[in-house]
Amino acid sequence: MATNASTPRGRPQYYPHHIPDPSYVRILDTTLRDGEQSPGATMTSQEKLRIARQLAHLGVDVIQPGFPSASDDDFLAVKMIAQEVGNTAAHDGHIPVIAGFCRCVREDIAVAWEAVKDAKRPRLCTSIATSSIHMEHKLRKTKNEVIQIARDMVAFARSLGCNDIQFGAEDATRSEREFLYEILGVVIEAGATTVNIADTVGILMPFELRKLITDIKANTPGIRNVIVSTHCHNDLGLATANTIEGARAGARQLEVTINGIGERAGNASLEEVVMALACKGDHALNGLYTRINTRRILETSKMVEEYSGMHLQPHKALVGVNAFVHASGIHQDGMLKHKGTYQILSPEDIGHKITTEIGIVLGKLSGRQALRKRLEELGYELKEKEVDSLFLPFKAMAEKKKVVTDIDLKALVSYKVFNAEPIWKLGDLQVTCGTLLGLSTTTIKLVNIDGTTHVACSIGTGAVDSTYKAINIIVKEPIKVLEYSLSSVTEGIGISATAHVVICRENNHTSTYAFARDVAYPTFSGTGAEMDVVVASVEAYLVAVNKLLRCKESVMHS
Repeated sequence: MATNASTPRGRPQYYPHHIPDPSYVRILDTTLRDGEQSPGATMTSQEKLRIARQLAHLGVDVIQPGFPSASDDDFLAVKMIAQEVGNTAAHDGHIPVIAGFCRCVREDIAVAWEAVKDAKRPRLCTSIATSSIHMEHKLRKTKNEVIQIARDMVAFARSLGCNDIQFGAEDATRSEREFLYEILGVVIEAGATTVNIADTVGILMPFELRKLITDIKANTPGIRNVIVSTHCHNDLGLATANTIEGARAGARQLEVTINGIGERAGNASLEEVVMALACKGDHALNGLYTRINTRRILETSKMVEEYSGMHLQPHKALVGVNAFVHASGIHQDGMLKHKGTYQILSPEDIGHKITTEIGIVLGKLSGRQALRKRLEELGYELKEKEVDSLFLPFKAMAEKKKVVTDIDLKALVSYKVFNAEPIWKLGDLQVTCGTLLGLSTTTIKLVNIDGTTHVACSIGTGAVDSTYKAINIIVKEPIKVLEYSLSSVTEGIGISATAHVVICRENNHTSTYAFARDVAYPTFSGTGAEMDVVVASVEAYLVAVNKLLRCKESVMHS
């Protein structure tokens, strides 16, 4: 296949301001910061810690785990990640940089430093807008004032003892060039070791981004003494292309997210950028390379998908369920003769575990080993207790169906494995609905984490509406449903269903596409998979409600 055939090169020694090998490209992953800003993608501190561990296994150079000043839960998550992941060496000795995000505000910088300082390689990523539209309408500052703030805040970060400082020019791609050169030169002189060029609104064409990086490297005082970084958004679907062009022009740190999640249309996708470099680095990109362990991409993608609730489109490049599926007869004929006819890389390159054995059909007589093997083939690396937690729900589903499919298994893993211990869980449910009475009636029993049971009844315009209203009576929270979807995941009469819901506290947002993110109560998503569509809807709702309550709990305790 088309991945680089050369012997993998080692990871260069880490210096904040310099990369000894000019062909090496650092990967900064901001899934846990920018990625989490997607509506419904809020994650708990424990979920963030698990993803950070996975990112370290993946070989990410820099992990940006959050915005410590945003909330106490964010601070806790970043601090936990800095203390554990930021001090744990991989088998090759690699320890990722842990980078706390902060505005050019003294209090933000101090809090971020407190969160990351225990890491072996702590970094502060401070940012301020540099475009005219942002300075005039958002900051309400003059150019000179913005330059002074940037200089003072980078100097303040240095004074705290941090020697790895990234300065981000927000909306750099819409900034006046001469002003951009000036402010970057000022922060470099003040002590910045990386300068990040953000295409915040995803407006540039690839050739424009390449020229911008080229011009910055040619006109900015001191630029040869720092790392140039790019941060590209996907509003026009060009984030990956722009990121690659930035690297071609000399950017040696690329900011990405798993699955491309992020604000609005998302960010440059880690898997796309990394595999583009892996496939074309030697042949078309002057030898550019990373040290990402590409065979862990799929499992990382799945973890982020489940924890964030941001489900992938089937045709998502590399990690979508259709990425390596060939349906056309002509394509299938070519694949049978030679895989290279229609496939530029092997599924195994990103972590698919392909078996040449006759496929195992899972049913009610299947045991734990058969279940474990199929889960491994699907890309899940689960612990013994996690497989055990799946086994009984798997057997229950198998009792009701002749065959449990791969999609059934993925739905079970999503709900049963990737959700924390619930505050509320379903006890019993009775729903009466139909056309005769016009309204649906629900009686529901929920079990609290303390073991107590609570019962409520409600009516609604449908089975799901009445059930959600009954749950709200018990949990005593003003909850608004922003999104609800229900899909059949298997064919025929033996149907099982997956429900997906996004919620927020009432009056928090007026729509799913929120322009302002509430710090204490953002949006929360949940997924449920059951044979009964109403039960699946309840399970999804409870997952989201439990996330909301956990967030509220952490805020109240702070």
